[in-house]
Amino acid sequence: MSDTAGTGAVLVVGGGISGLTAALEAAEVGNDVFVIDKNPYFGGRVAQLNQYFPKLCPPTCGLEINFKRVKDNRKVRTYSMTTVKSVSGGPGNYEVTLETAPRYVNSNCTACGDCAEACTTEIDDAFNFGMNKTKAVYLPHEMAHPRRYVLDKNACSGEELDAIKAACIYDAVDLDMQAETFTLNVGSVVWATGWDPYDANKMDNLKFGSSQAIITNMMMERMAAPNGPTGGKILRPGDDKEPESIAFVQCAGSRDENHLEYCSYICCMATFKQMTYVRERYPEAKIYVFYIDLRTPGKYEHFREKLMGDENAEFIKGKVADIIADDDGGVTVVAENAVTGAKVQQKVDLCVLATGMQPALGDQGKALGVNMDGNGFVVSDADKGQIAAGCAKSASDVYTSAQSSTAAALKAIQIGR
Repeated sequence: MSDTAGTGAVLVVGGGISGLTAALEAAEVGNDVFVIDKNPYFGGRVAQLNQYFPKLCPPTCGLEINFKRVKDNRKVRTYSMTTVKSVSGGPGNYEVTLETAPRYVNSNCTACGDCAEACTTEIDDAFNFGMNKTKAVYLPHEMAHPRRYVLDKNACSGEELDAIKAACIYDAVDLDMQAETFTLNVGSVVWATGWDPYDANKMDNLKFGSSQAIITNMMMERMAAPNGPTGGKILRPGDDKEPESIAFVQCAGSRDENHLEYCSYICCMATFKQMTYVRERYPEAKIYVFYIDLRTPGKYEHFREKLMGDENAEFIKGKVADIIADDDGGVTVVAENAVTGAKVQQKVDLCVLATGMQPALGDQGKALGVNMDGNGFVVSDADKGQIAAGCAKSASDVYTSAQSSTAAALKAIQIGR
């Protein structure tokens, strides 16, 4: 299969907030745009957030508007569960080979849920970072675009697959669906591949996995979300205890030559934001923030000042050396106060690791010949029609990502003209 849309066509790799922004900006001035994402849904990491900072509004508003714009714009074509296999050619005349993985659910799907009712197998819910289970045939999340179920075929027995297929009166379950390879001819490529949370298991001293009281900041984000695994309640995984004390560990993997050598930019703001989640639910809970430096650039200083004035919050300047699991289900955070020199051993009910932001393209980008820096961020080469946007370019917040995506679209549409 081949799809040619002319020399001004743009391929956007990544369908998160950055990719959607770049795609819509390019399409709304008349360019044909193709948007792909490796996930079975669009929206990226933003779809997993409970709230943006500093306004603390839900991400649904921004995403819903963009999804509607995509649906209404015939210049935009979207492909979920799709990845880039090769890129050849040059600026104004690229040939990109793509592969779409089988979803085993076709476009007849109305998201009625009858297939899930017939399914008995449960799998870890990846959208909620494995904090709960979902059926093996599932809607990725309540706001998923496209609003279509996806089937984990390998998780089910043959008998169960037959039952799932029989339950669909729309003939949407296609157990014979195969991976599809196709090519696009485009003038430029925008890399908006986003970011992944740094793997907390790689930091031995933070003991992630040794206690269910140790979670990551993205797990906290899902927990606080009304559509998350706990319905918006912040509870300690495992025993569902309402925490009376919470520690936030900053720079979990960032600014560390053994992990991510750069500052991940958003982590301090994310912690301040998550302090508001705690306060909404537990006004008297004790909060302890262990940090190297607190960085809230520019317009976020007022937000920071407000949270640092919290009488039940203590800020300890010092890098965490160890986290010890306690018999009662809590943990003890061990650090040295860099100001006083005193050793701190703080017992808490829940510990949140502010894990860093790692560019998601990784080794795949190297294999495709994408220009990348030593940290794995994409380096734009506008003359060649290869442009980075959002967190594929650098660690950034949603507002900055949208700005860089608009700039990327402007550069992309100039190629081939």
